[in-house]
Amino acid sequence: MSKYLAIDTAELVERNGEHTAREITQQPDVWLRTAEQIKQQRAELDDWLTPLLDRQNLRVILTGAGTSAYVGNTLAPYLTQAMARRIEAISTTDLVSNPQEYLLRRVPTLLISYARSGNSPESVGAYDLANQCVDECYHLVITCNRDGELATRARNNDNSYSLLMLEETLDQSFAMTSSFTAMLVSTLEIFAPRAGQLERLAEVTRAFLETQLDSTRALAARNFRRVVFLGAGGLKGIATEAALKMLELTAGKVGCYAESPLGFRHGPKSMLDDATLVVLFQSNDAYCRRYDDDLYEELRREGTTEWVVCPADSVDTAGLADAWLALHYIAFAQLLAFYKSLELGITPDNPCPTGEVNRVVQGVTIHPYTAECAN
Repeated sequence: MSKYLAIDTAELVERNGEHTAREITQQPDVWLRTAEQIKQQRAELDDWLTPLLDRQNLRVILTGAGTSAYVGNTLAPYLTQAMARRIEAISTTDLVSNPQEYLLRRVPTLLISYARSGNSPESVGAYDLANQCVDECYHLVITCNRDGELATRARNNDNSYSLLMLEETLDQSFAMTSSFTAMLVSTLEIFAPRAGQLERLAEVTRAFLETQLDSTRALAARNFRRVVFLGAGGLKGIATEAALKMLELTAGKVGCYAESPLGFRHGPKSMLDDATLVVLFQSNDAYCRRYDDDLYEELRREGTTEWVVCPADSVDTAGLADAWLALHYIAFAQLLAFYKSLELGITPDNPCPTGEVNRVVQGVTIHPYTAECAN
């Protein structure tokens, strides 16, 4: 009998968790195949992107909603340094509600949109609003759904390029897992490839998924009522996505919070008690790591909670830059949330069967925008 995450497929089907388990498990292989896909499309991508990136006044915005937005939050700091230009992360939910505060009519803009389905109202709305509010706007759409509205728009407009992820990254589960990481990998491979990083990352995460399942499941079985995820720089984006994964897969039964290690002391630290788990995503940058280590030692010394976990301790992550290490960290967070979901008797593939939240967001009306955008 086949298994995913050390659980028989039959049991996963019975507990409505097969899709989530498979989509978490497949990620190291998906990452390597995504890189190969980018390699095959490199010439076409360069033909489209290079003239845009050669323009020093080009504004670059990474956008998406929910999990898709956190791709941008994770990568913007790293890409800013790697590309030696300002890269901004602005969610579609902000762009749609307040275009006059975020879009500049006379500044040429490349909007890089991330979307699993490409059918959420905000994804399509942000695409349309950017065209309306920016005189010279270009779109790189990175999506997992060939038939989604966003991919369709991009295919039919000369100012757009549609980059489709591998078919299996169109997650069938409620929570985005391999879709999120595939879009992150593709962006790194397009704009800031770094020799050996992806191969090392896949090796580390595959080893984790082979050797650390029991320990992660035991951690999920602990009686914590809330989780604090901490990360600095781009890893704060991963902390935010990790908090969302736990919140989604436990149907809100586990309270979650995300912050930077330094920011955590400024008030949020008061939430710690003996039912709070702290997950610290430690940076591999030597300077930043000092602040991570300071907080770790402080939390251990004070003993307000006995549950302080550093995922980097379970595998050898030496040599990985934070933007790549982020992928391993989110795989850990996905796994922890999946096991906690099962522990609470929740169905991971559809943790909210009553429909208050949906796989593709519903109930959003995109109102016509008629005012002039900021200049």
